[in-house]
Amino acid sequence: MIEQLLTLDGNILLWIQDHVRAEWLTPIVKMITKLGGLGFIWIVLCLFLLCFKKTRQAGVAGLVALVLSLIINNAILKKLVARTRPYEMIDGLKLLTKKATDFSFPSGHSASAFAAAAAICKTQKGSKWRWIVLIGAVCMALSRLYIGIHYPSDVICGALSGTLCGLAAAFLTDAAVKHFRKV
Repeated sequence: MIEQLLTLDGNILLWIQDHVRAEWLTPIVKMITKLGGLGFIWIVLCLFLLCFKKTRQAGVAGLVALVLSLIINNAILKKLVARTRPYEMIDGLKLLTKKATDFSFPSGHSASAFAAAAAICKTQKGSKWRWIVLIGAVCMALSRLYIGIHYPSDVICGALSGTLCGLAAAFLTDAAVKHFRKV
């Protein structure tokens, strides 16, 4: 079963390389993936949300989610699983960025994107722009496949783990707000 998953993972990446990559699209995707480096775009967004009373809780929840994701995904899971990057394993896969220095599983970019997006979406239920944040997270995750730096299962698991971190952060933030309102 694991062997079939690995084969499917590799075949999907090669299919993306052969059928999705386009000269006009590559610079856009590289920019998207670069904005996710160290969670940069998500940190900036959360800090921006802190500036307004209406979105302050979303900003706090997003930052807490990013810290949780960093600890769980980058500090623990990557080292525990120690999965080799796909460009080192799949013959013919061309990497469109510089080589990574850490392990592949789970995708930290995907995890941080979905952590922040889930926290923001959960705390801003009535907001129409939360869909933009969710679309941004999906684009970030897909960019990691496009450039060939992650397997699809890395991205899916990163997105799931990040979503759980985001929901946990939203819950914790909501509980803290309710507690301090009583005090």
